[in-house]
Formats: sequence, structure tokens, C-alpha cells
Amino acid sequence: MCPPASALAARARSAGFPVEKLVPRTTEIVHAHSGRAQTIAFWQTFGSNVRRVVTRHVAFPPKNPWMHRLKYTRTCDGIIAVSDAVRRGLIDSGVPAAKIETIHTGIEMPEPAPRDRQRFGLGETDFVIGHMGAFTHEKGQDVAVAAAALVRQSLPQAKLVLAGDGPLLSEFRRSAPENVTFPGFVSDRAAFFAALDLFIMPSRSEAWGLATLEAMAHGVPVIASDAGGLPEIVESGNGGWLVPAGDPAALARAITAAASSPESLRTQAQRARERARLFSVDRMVEQTEAFYRRFVT
Repeated sequence: MCPPASALAARARSAGFPVEKLVPRTTEIVHAHSGRAQTIAFWQTFGSNVRRVVTRHVAFPPKNPWMHRLKYTRTCDGIIAVSDAVRRGLIDSGVPAAKIETIHTGIEMPEPAPRDRQRFGLGETDFVIGHMGAFTHEKGQDVAVAAAALVRQSLPQAKLVLAGDGPLLSEFRRSAPENVTFPGFVSDRAAFFAALDLFIMPSRSEAWGLATLEAMAHGVPVIASDAGGLPEIVESGNGGWLVPAGDPAALARAITAAASSPESLRTQAQRARERARLFSVDRMVEQTEAFYRRFVT
């Protein structure tokens, strides 16, 4: 169910899925993926036997804990948290632990893409560090920009590519040093990852970190903040490294250390891809189906 004129509706129809604006009467389970969808699902199915499931995709604390607890306790039968960090946040806000199941968002393992750095204005001798995400305070692109400035002397060949769009993009563009570029929204994610030597995720808050997992699946080692669900993806020394959130100096040191040993970096790239296999989309589907069966007799 979604707005009939939306991009999601068009994509669903092209894949052969029926699209409805209202919950069909034959529905047994409604699965919502946002707070707004959860509210709509509740009112459309109020008084019926439909069971309601919601996935919590964010890690930030609620603005109104009382309303948050009421919503997640009364308007749904089960909750999927995309990480243990999200699950802990729900429990801390008063949501019963028995209602919550952690199911990590999975990915399909990609085939290696050919490297074409020219399309991003990069050279073959550059040490390319990438990031992909919405430009918000939580994602920490300001930390990445500050770290890029710190590594200019010790690593002059370093280039930082910050892909994405968002409310803080213009601000960061104005303050970034010359070794930072902003390609905007990148639709060809495989080509982007193929151009990188290293991926960074300097988030202050992160429910899960799907772009981090994608990078690892493409064989790119990751430096990530020790925040939210990221430590559940990145294991230091096993395809990546963890650094304190909000610390440009620590991020700069980790980047310099990673670049100092190409052989070690290649080893970490192999380990990153192998670790990404633990979070397959097949496993996610299996666990989600098992969760549904709790509510269907």
C-alpha cells in the first residue's frame, strides 16, 4: 500500500506487484516502515483482526518518550529493530522487550564493477576515500571534512568524495578543503564503490548503516564511528576499523594508518566482503517470515 502516483508504486507495478491505497480486506499482516505508515496502518485496520508489524529504522531518541512508548506499545503487535542498538533504544523508552526482534537489514552480494575513476574526476594514483549519505548533522560529514584537512600533509594524494544530498550540503561545500569533492546524488552505486580505496562512515547516530554494508560487500574496507548499529557491521581488524564518533583527529589517524600499508588494505578488502556475506537479504527474509508466523495461526 502506497500513494498510487508515487515512485514506489511505479516500481512495484513494473515488478508485477499489485498496488493499493487502502488495506485489502483479505490482509492478515500489515508491515509498516515509518512512523507515518504505522499510524495510517493502525487507523485503516482498527477494529479488524489484521496484525500490525513495524520496522524501526532510526536510532535517535524520541522527542516525546510518553507518546513514543504508547505508539509502539498500543498500535502494533510486533516490532522489528534493524540493529541491537535500535532495540536497546526502544526498550529504554519503555517498549516491552518481548515485542521486539532484531533483524538486520540485508543486502544482495554484488558482482565486482569495473573501476572508472575518471567519471568522478579522480586519478589512478589518488588514494580515494568515499562516503555516501544524506547531508545531516547525524551523518557527520563535517567530521569527514575536518579529517580530510588533517591528512593533507601526511597523505597529499588523499581525495575524499562525499556523495549524496541534503540540507547541509551547501554549507560543507563552502568550508571543504581542495581534496574534498561533492558529486551529489550517485545513482550508480557499484561504480562509486569501485572507485574507492576506503569508505568512511563518521556518523554521530546510525541505526544500522546500509551504505557501510554495501561498501564492504563491494570489497571496500570501512572506517566507521563506534555509534549505533555500526559496531554490529564493522569489526575492527576484520574488514574495517572503529573510531570514536565526532573525533576528526581519530578518523584522520585511522585513514593515514590504512593508507600506509597497501598489502594490509587489500587483506582488509577481502575480509570486508566476507563479513558482508553474514548479512544477506536471504537471511533477512527468512527471519522476517519467521517473525510474521508468530502472529498468523
